[in-house]
Amino acid sequence: MRKVLVTGSTQGIGKAVAAAFVQNGDEVIVHGSRDRNKAERARVETGAARAVTADLADRDAAAALYAATGPVDCLILNASVQYKQRWEDITDEALDRQIDINIKSTLRLMQAYYPAMKANGFGRIVTIGSVNQRRCHPELALYAATKCAVMHLVRNIAKEAAPYGVTVNNVSPGAIGTPRNDEALADPAYRQQVLASIPMGRLGMPEDCAGAVLFVCGDGAAYVTGADIPVDGGMGL
Repeated sequence: MRKVLVTGSTQGIGKAVAAAFVQNGDEVIVHGSRDRNKAERARVETGAARAVTADLADRDAAAALYAATGPVDCLILNASVQYKQRWEDITDEALDRQIDINIKSTLRLMQAYYPAMKANGFGRIVTIGSVNQRRCHPELALYAATKCAVMHLVRNIAKEAAPYGVTVNNVSPGAIGTPRNDEALADPAYRQQVLASIPMGRLGMPEDCAGAVLFVCGDGAAYVTGADIPVDGGMGL
């Protein structure tokens, strides 16, 4: 049985990933930002072993999470924030929070959890990226930049970690039916515009992403590292 931490797992993709690991027989820890009750609900609904909370915008959040969970075999870095603003209108708050949570916390969490993986000779680190790494969106320039930055961290760290049995990969979802997208996709015209951009002709589901994450953490992907795996129905093509 592996020990797995999934950040940002109270809803959407993170919650589906947590549930998939539980169904796989792993010991899973779900994570939420601040709302302890929401994190506990996710624990119950996914069947996870534990729930933890930490605001990843805080400088000390990674150290606090590691102190609460101890070492893990699989670290799934799903938590992120997204502000839709044209680049001319990006505010200091949006700039700082997206960089703090999407980039800084990703690096700090890797730094916190990697040493034990290295010492054990085994580890799986998976970041959750975005189709926006490849596809321009007029209101997501900064968000896309943070995801591209994480992908470069993945490639660099994967090369350093490979000799020690630790793989580092990125799964990049496209348009997925999650609470983050519910409001925008409720507009029939916008929904049709999005669907027209997806060769497979449908929105993805959180479970589609969960399958990819489970794969790169499994024995069948032991020789896969530094990869970016799109789960976007062809949207990024």
